[in-house]
Amino acid sequence: MTNTDQPKPTPAIPARQFLPLTVWLCPDDTTDQPFRHDGQQRQGPVHRAARVRTCDRHRASISTALARHLITSTTQEGDLVAEAFTANNATLHAAAHLDRRAIACVPHFPLARHIGTQLRAVLPLEHLERVKMRPCRADQMHRGIADHLGQVSLVIAAPPTPGATATDTGTRTGQARRGCPACLSDVLTDSAFQARSFLPAAFRLLRPGGHLAVVTTARHHQGRLVDPAPAIIRQARTAGFRYSQHVIAVRVPVEGDTLLVQAGPGDLGQLRDIRSRALPPAARVHADVCLLTRPGNGQGGAR
Repeated sequence: MTNTDQPKPTPAIPARQFLPLTVWLCPDDTTDQPFRHDGQQRQGPVHRAARVRTCDRHRASISTALARHLITSTTQEGDLVAEAFTANNATLHAAAHLDRRAIACVPHFPLARHIGTQLRAVLPLEHLERVKMRPCRADQMHRGIADHLGQVSLVIAAPPTPGATATDTGTRTGQARRGCPACLSDVLTDSAFQARSFLPAAFRLLRPGGHLAVVTTARHHQGRLVDPAPAIIRQARTAGFRYSQHVIAVRVPVEGDTLLVQAGPGDLGQLRDIRSRALPPAARVHADVCLLTRPGNGQGGAR
C-alpha cells in the first residue's frame, strides 16, 4: 500500500465546554430584629431606628448564609470585602464574624442608620471595628472607596431587577416607601443597575485575581420571564472580567429531598380567587450567582 492509499486521520472534534455549575444551600435567615451578640433579645428601650423593618424583598436580597458562602469561597482572613446595592446587614455581619474587613455602599442615611442599629445589636465591639459604610452609590464606589482601589478581594452586588417595584411582593409602593428604608433608598438615590458605570467601578476596586459576585433572580414581568444574568455576563466580559462560575443559591430550607416553600398571605389569597387573571404566585426558590474574576496573577485570596 502506498502512502496515498492510507486512510486519512479523522479530525479531532473539539470537546464541548460545559458551564461550571454548583449549588449552595442558602436559606433566607437574615433577621431584622435588635438582638445582642449572645443571641438573646435586647432588654429595655432600643433606638427608634430599630423599630423600622426592612421589607421581605430587600431582606432576602443577600442572606447571611449566602454572604458566608461567597466570603469563605473567595477570600481569606483579613481580606477586604466591598458590597454594592446594600439593602441589609447580612454581608457586613458575615464578614465581621469571618475575620474579614468589609465596606458597604449605603448612600441613604436612614438606611445606613438602620443597618448600623442592626449590627450594633448582634456584633460585639471588636467585630464592629471591622466593618464600615460609605455614602456612595454602587456606580460611584470607585470614588467612595478610592482609598482601597486595587485592594478589594471580593465585591458583592445584588442589583435591583429592572422594572421591579414593591408591588411584586404584594405590597403597595407607597406603603413600602414609608416602612422600608431600603425601598426609600432605592427611590431617593436612583439605585437602578447601570452596567456601563458599575462594572468598570467594581473592576477598579478589585485586586488582580479578585472576584465580583452578582446575585440576580429571574422574574415574570408583563407576561414574560426576565432573567438579567446573561446580559450582565456579556457586559462584564466587555468590561474586562472573566466569567468563572455559575452558582445556584437555594433560598428555601431543604428537608431530605423536599423544598420547604411557604406562601405568603397574598399568594394564598390569589390561589383562592378563581376569577383572577394574574399569573400563579411565584415562589422565590433560588437566586443565580455569577462569579466574575478580574484577570491577573495575584494570589492572596483567590481560590
